[in-house]
Amino acid sequence: MTLEELIQRCKEQDRKAQAQLYQQFSGVLFSICLRYSPNKTEAEDNLQDAFITIFKKIGQYTGKGSFEGWLKRVTVNTVLQKYRKQKVYDIKDEAQLEQPEEVIVETDNVPLKFLLQIIQELPERYRLVFSMYVLDGYTHKEIAELLGISDGTSKSNLARARSILKEKIEAYQQKDA
Repeated sequence: MTLEELIQRCKEQDRKAQAQLYQQFSGVLFSICLRYSPNKTEAEDNLQDAFITIFKKIGQYTGKGSFEGWLKRVTVNTVLQKYRKQKVYDIKDEAQLEQPEEVIVETDNVPLKFLLQIIQELPERYRLVFSMYVLDGYTHKEIAELLGISDGTSKSNLARARSILKEKIEAYQQKDA
């Protein structure tokens, strides 16, 4: 079955097609949920919520653009909406603060599992902005609009996240040396 046929059958509420879509894309979408969630259990819950939203809104997919990109956008928006409702992310306006300089993080010889762990350990507002900007390619303007913050706050939170990650990576590398 082609992807177009699978999408059409999902639009018709075909349970087998929905299961196949889940099988095909759950891994990719779960990795997104992990980046935005503080732990694996919450990421699993977020993945389920995202698929519920996907199946409800699949009729809105018009075939223009990448279907996987559409799935990713729905997943990110579903997770963000959940956290905004719960007020999990205490996003403060830090635009008035001095903008820190760009932090370069050297990740050679650092295991991916460790990187994911330290990203999940970031304070929520930093993890959210870091994930959106670095991992999912949102601009600061888009992040600001989605989170109801200023561009400056987004930039500041990203810089602080990078600084925290750099410290943890350097400590890991020194311990390993």
